[in-house]
Amino acid sequence: MKIVLVTVVSGRHEHLVAQVRGLQSSTVAPVEHIVVSMGDTAIAGVLARCGSSATCIEMPANNTLPLARARNLGAAAAVARGAELLVFLDVDCIPGAELIERYRGAATTPGNERSLLCGPVTYLKEDVATDTAALASLTAPHPARPNPPVGAVEHGDNFDLFWSLSFAVDSATWRELGGFCEDYTGYGGEDTDFAATAEASGMGLRWVGGAHAYHQFHPVSDPPVEHLDDIVLNARTFFDRWGRWPMIGWLDAFAARGLVEFDAIGIRRTAG
Repeated sequence: MKIVLVTVVSGRHEHLVAQVRGLQSSTVAPVEHIVVSMGDTAIAGVLARCGSSATCIEMPANNTLPLARARNLGAAAAVARGAELLVFLDVDCIPGAELIERYRGAATTPGNERSLLCGPVTYLKEDVATDTAALASLTAPHPARPNPPVGAVEHGDNFDLFWSLSFAVDSATWRELGGFCEDYTGYGGEDTDFAATAEASGMGLRWVGGAHAYHQFHPVSDPPVEHLDDIVLNARTFFDRWGRWPMIGWLDAFAARGLVEFDAIGIRRTAG
């Protein structure tokens, strides 16, 4: 099975270096890596300096990052190269040594066809070592999502728990889904839409034990007010497509701060 890893990036150069280092420690090697640079012309140089053989695809970007379009571009390049399994990993994430192996095992197990394959994600604290041996000792997956035993694959039914920062899908399923909806731009919503499309298409959701990814620290705000405009716009897009609000925790938090109003009809900014 030919596996291609797809990463989209703008900035976060040191995070990308750590991801490449983690991939080089994979129990499945070598793995072809496609990196899509969203308006960051320095990415090719970063990859060269860390000894990566990744293919760098450059695409333009403005103040609103085209995440959905970038993932689709990377996936199209992977499929063109004969990929049978696409693994998507955000630039913030370092793959555990067995991540690729566990995704491959799940993808080749009967009963997991036409499914989104999702691994556990550990959020790292600031200033921790990011070499593979150190990461294994820090494994503590986010408690909101399933964490099956290593080697186990659990069937899921809550597609809202899907996160695009680490998942895998076979190329036939990817083609059937049609990729990420490019009506979404900037931060938030496109992954929830992708999962909703899979669910509406009768596809499965599988939680893959041992496919650990480690999300590197970077400053965040809660709720992410710096992405308010993107989230409001993308939430409206999702509502128009699916008849319900996504990212409800963030929307409720924005509403509590008087930044937005939303109801069963629509959403609007009220301040800021």
